[in-house]
Amino acid sequence: MTGGRFDFDDGGTYCGGWEDGKAHGHGICTGPKGQGEYAGSWSNGFEVVGVYTWPSGNVYRGYWAQGKRHGLGVETKGRWMYRGEWTHGLKGRYGVRQSLNTPARYEGTWNNGLQDGYGVETYGDGGELFPRPVR
Repeated sequence: MTGGRFDFDDGGTYCGGWEDGKAHGHGICTGPKGQGEYAGSWSNGFEVVGVYTWPSGNVYRGYWAQGKRHGLGVETKGRWMYRGEWTHGLKGRYGVRQSLNTPARYEGTWNNGLQDGYGVETYGDGGELFPRPVR
């Protein structure tokens, strides 16, 4: 395995481990004009586990598979945080979505990125509704 820096045609860069022409090991990839960054481990050109920061400031910390969020991870997006499972890039199976500013939160099952199945929902004023199907 070797290491180094690679500059993409679109202005993005990769610095880190390299094997057989693909990112492998630990490295940091930055998008064009410094927009977006993934820092973490790689395997054969794909992210494995690390931190992705979008230009907006949203952050995902967790596991990946085939270029998509997959496995356990935490996403902070605006004033909301989701902690739980991911499936092929979408919130999947079980997780908690909570407001960073109010008591609002949902803890339960998910399907295709949406609240689906059974869970406990707490509203911004602290009132709860549980357990119930959320579809």
